[in-house]
Amino acid sequence: MKFNDYLSESGEIGYVEQVHPPIVYVSGLPGVWSEELVVFENGEYGQVMALGENLVEILTFARAPVKPGTRVTRTKKSVEIGVGDGLLGQTVDALCRSVYSTKPVDCTGMQERNVHGVLLGIDKRREIKRPLETGVTVVDLLVPLGRGQRQLVLGDRKIGKTNFLLQSLLTQAKKDTICIYAAIGKQKTDVRLVESFLEKHGAKNKSIIFATTVSDSLGMIYLAPYSAMTAAEYFRDMGKDVLLILDDLTSHARFYREISLIAGRFPGRSSYPGDTFYAHARLLERAGNFKKSGSDDSVSITCLPVAETIEGDISGYIQTNLMSITDGHIFFDKNLFDQGKRPAINYFLSVTRVGRQTQTPVRWGINRELNTFLTLYDKTQSFVHFGAELNENITSTLKMGERTLKFFSQHMNRAMDLNLQIILFCLIWSGVWNAKTLDELEVAMDEVVNKFDKDKNYKEMVNKLINEAKDFNGLLGKVADAKSRLV
Repeated sequence: MKFNDYLSESGEIGYVEQVHPPIVYVSGLPGVWSEELVVFENGEYGQVMALGENLVEILTFARAPVKPGTRVTRTKKSVEIGVGDGLLGQTVDALCRSVYSTKPVDCTGMQERNVHGVLLGIDKRREIKRPLETGVTVVDLLVPLGRGQRQLVLGDRKIGKTNFLLQSLLTQAKKDTICIYAAIGKQKTDVRLVESFLEKHGAKNKSIIFATTVSDSLGMIYLAPYSAMTAAEYFRDMGKDVLLILDDLTSHARFYREISLIAGRFPGRSSYPGDTFYAHARLLERAGNFKKSGSDDSVSITCLPVAETIEGDISGYIQTNLMSITDGHIFFDKNLFDQGKRPAINYFLSVTRVGRQTQTPVRWGINRELNTFLTLYDKTQSFVHFGAELNENITSTLKMGERTLKFFSQHMNRAMDLNLQIILFCLIWSGVWNAKTLDELEVAMDEVVNKFDKDKNYKEMVNKLINEAKDFNGLLGKVADAKSRLV
């Protein structure tokens, strides 16, 4: 519909009195409500942010400022976007319009949905019981995730967070999960890198990119994560599991702070508005594990919001806000990155609150053994720094620690199947490769990876060994018996 159509339908007209981009103040519109979508006579849209005694505060979505005197009318509906299967494989803005004029979105069968949708209650939710694989060994074995979990990813800039997110996205796309990536106020080159990664690995047709860049209006950047969550809810209602990545919410909070300060709202801690927590909480609470309509099964929206730290400080206002909303966090440590660790995940400072309840007895046993051993290895390294003599036990612990860290070292282009991760760890833990140097160990692991990826019979044998094992110790026994066939 056009401006005149909305005007004849609503019968209310307003005029722009003041302009403080991206905020405008409009007189008139006596029946307008908060968060209602309004349309300007030039065809651009805006969202009502606050209602004053004489003026209505509106957040505009256009890049160019609206001129004073411009006419405005109501649409009598909230901000809605069209969502559907036509979005798959597309890069769109916060209003679901393709960012490329040569590749318009197929609107066939699209549903109009409110971007600030109604939060489903506890009666519609299910306990998180299904694991979510990321393809990143250190996460899957030490900080396990479940489908429907909200897991914060935080760390300094340029130390591997995006690499981890793309590996997770690729792993889930291969498992027929719908993957949605929201780039919030990013550089255009960053968005293009994500597109190139998805195209290169054949995952684009299972993915949607909501792209807002620093050149977009503040209104569009503010709207982006809500639009991405709305698209995720559509696919959830279609019975599809969804992985949603919000990159990143610290940028979103900064842009929201800018909007609030321009609007003259009273600044709180670090000049952030008082409703910053609410803005993110009402977004992230829409993710979770839900009852599937007409079935006893469940369907999930797994959300990985990203937060940026400065010099590894995780006690910032936005970071701690997001920690209190989410079900755990994965911390990328700059010190580990500087030491050459890839991925630079600090597993001692990372937390998962619901992921462990999704683990099988075998994975639970591995998680317990690894946590106990890595704590011992860390203490042993501190002990060695004092120049203590190395006895046989200390030497053995240090060597196994080096092999374990080598196992966790992973290239960003390699997303590993969970059973492959388990069998590699069992081969290392049972001492099959003890005689090899670290370089020889890497070659041996690569050989197992290639067999698993290319030899169907080998993959079936590994899967059978793991599926038949009752616990971790039982699996170690099976691996020892099948050693000649595994390596």
